[in-house]
This record gives sequence, structure tokens and C-alpha cells, in this order.
Amino acid sequence: MFDPEPASGGEKDTAREPAAGTRRTLIVEADGGSRGNPGIAGYGALVRDPGTGEILAEKAAYVGKVSNNVAEYSGLIAALELAHEIDPDCWILAKMDSKLVVEQMSGRWKIKHADMQKLAAKARSVVNPRRVKYEWIPRELNKDADRLSNEAMDAGTAGVPWKPRGAAQTQAQTQKQALSEVPATPVPDPAPSPTGRLHHTEIWVNDFPAAEKSLGWLLERLGYVRRDTWSTGASWQGAEGYIVLESGSDVEPGPYSRRRAGLNHLAFSAGSEADVELLARRAASHGWTLLFADRHPHAGGAEHYAAYLENEEGFEVELVAG
Repeated sequence: MFDPEPASGGEKDTAREPAAGTRRTLIVEADGGSRGNPGIAGYGALVRDPGTGEILAEKAAYVGKVSNNVAEYSGLIAALELAHEIDPDCWILAKMDSKLVVEQMSGRWKIKHADMQKLAAKARSVVNPRRVKYEWIPRELNKDADRLSNEAMDAGTAGVPWKPRGAAQTQAQTQKQALSEVPATPVPDPAPSPTGRLHHTEIWVNDFPAAEKSLGWLLERLGYVRRDTWSTGASWQGAEGYIVLESGSDVEPGPYSRRRAGLNHLAFSAGSEADVELLARRAASHGWTLLFADRHPHAGGAEHYAAYLENEEGFEVELVAG
């Protein structure tokens, strides 16, 4: 399965490397994801027994707001570390659905980006590269690692650490056992955990070029990245979900009014109080007017620091500090 011979020009260190025939083989699978790229990111890693298919160990972690490639490499490093903990002398077959990582770690593609070079070097430092073979697999065959990476991103979004399924089951069993040892008493149902997530927001406008100059500009200042553009609109991707601005023949004519039933305004996290003030000042030259100037920056309450802006179409946004 692997070539046990050393790289050209080197000699095998028999004092440190066991004979090839005595080593076991472990399969590692890894995946990484980023919602926004860069955005909220996490990885999933696992070790599998090649004979039985049993998962021997698994790990996932939220890695902050980074690119998809950084998350993929982070997953690989974690998977190699798991395998090394199980058997420091094993052969490893690393399976990933990232063509980039597989080709770069196999030496067929150059690694040009400095951050990727550092991560690749770290991966090579975990296990002797001669004992690792890389194999690309389609995404549908990498479902376990993909599940773990999504669990990590969900945990990061919720601000809680990722917990393996085994730990969760153990906690449930412990709780069940504890309850069975005390007299039965009415127990209130636990409060439901929030699981809803806004996928995207679509805003219809009368004049897309005008909306693009004001609201499109503001979205990009807030960290949204233009995703798609078409003749009557465009979309901007955020860390979670995306926003669409669109005009066209389906939009009924007439002025927009936030006072009618329906959407009143969008509120965005805009950083510190100083960030809010700076962005509000810059917005004035992009079609925005400060609302409630006499009560700024506490128009929303004494403990709420925000700038309320309105563009020429009457659309309102709120820039919130904190």
C-alpha cells in the first residue's frame, strides 16, 4: 500500500522506524468548511479502522473566521494527530474531498500561499510524510467528516464548545440514571434550544443602481462580499446568510414606506462605538441620512448605542455598536 523506502538520498533509520510489515494501517478522513469563505469556520476529523470501518476516534473544532482552505488543512492536521495518538508507527491513508489539499500534500501541486505553506509544514511534522498517502474522495463519501465540521460551525455560532456524540449520550444516560434513583416528581420540560437560522433576505427595490450605490456600498463596508450579479440585481454574502437587492418588472411601482406593514428596517452589528460613528459619517456621501439626530446615538434607548440611517428610497438600516 505504501512505499517503505526512504526518499532519494536518505537512509532508513531502523532504530526509530519499525519494519514496514509490523505497522498497522489507519484511515483518516477530514473536512473543513467556512460559511462565508472567509467566515465562521470549523473542521471535522476522524480515524477509521480499514478492516471493520469502525470510527476509532473523532474530533471537531470551531476555528474562528477563516477561509475554507485553512479549515480543510486544520482538519487534516487534527486527523493526523488522532491517528498518531492511536498508533505512532502506523501507515495512514488520508481521505479528503478537498482536491487542493490532496494534490498539494501529495506534492503534485505547488503551495503558493504563505499560510497554506505553514499549515502543510505542520501537517508533515505530525507524521513522517513517507507513511502517509493521500486520496481524493467525492463529498458524498466524506459525510462523517462533513457532519463533524458542520457540528463545529454550529457550536461556534452558538458560542459553545463542540461535544462528541458519545459524550452527549453519556450525559443523557447519567441523567436518566440519576432520575431513576430519586422519587418520581413532576419535572418541567426544558426550554427549547434555538435552532433557527436566517438563510437569506431578499429586498425588492424600484431602482437597483441607486440601491446598489447606497445599500450595496454599506453592505460591503460591513463585511459582506458580493456573491452574484445579474441584470436586475445582486447578492451579498455575510458570515451567516446573504442579502439580495433586486428590481424588475415584478416589483409593483410606488414609493417604499417602512411605516407600512412588513419589513421596517435591517439592523447590523457594526463594531465599536467609534466604528459606528465613522461608518455613519462616511455613509452621508453615499446617499444616507442620519435619522433621529436629536437622540443620536441613543435613539433606541439609553443602553443601546446605534446609528439609524435612511437612504433616498426611504429604506432604513440600524448600525449597532457592540
